[in-house]
Amino acid sequence: MFERINGLPAHALLVHAAVVLVPLLVLAALAFGLVPWVRGRIWWAAALLAVVAPVAAFVAKESGEYLEQLLRSRGYPAEILDQVATHAGYGDLTFWWTSALGLVVLVHIYATGHFPRVPAPANLPGVADIALAAGSAVIAFVTAYYVYRTGDTGAKAVWTGV
Repeated sequence: MFERINGLPAHALLVHAAVVLVPLLVLAALAFGLVPWVRGRIWWAAALLAVVAPVAAFVAKESGEYLEQLLRSRGYPAEILDQVATHAGYGDLTFWWTSALGLVVLVHIYATGHFPRVPAPANLPGVADIALAAGSAVIAFVTAYYVYRTGDTGAKAVWTGV
């Protein structure tokens, strides 16, 4: 499933979804958490990104694991495989942090009563709202760091020496 698209390694194509959706989730999490007056307008986009971005990160990670196995089986030099392994490690962390951010964003949306037809908790204390906003901001910055490091190490693995 995550192997090839039109004869090309799927990772080269599928990674673009994560490259776009994960930073959009970071921005949506920051906006929803730190700018309360926009919550009513963006809750649905933040909720959608909270689900779709981790899926995109997972698909990129899985397709990358296939590509790494392919490179190993074709006898690529250890120097390149070490760069790929570093990139894969950051990709794993990007997936986990993106998933954590998506979960916190969904909890925050629920806790503030923005899901229609889903009863919200009664009278969410202001401290809980602040804690969820602060938690999502911290996780958003960590996620942004790892998506950057993943992309940077991947690009260097591909383009160094070309």
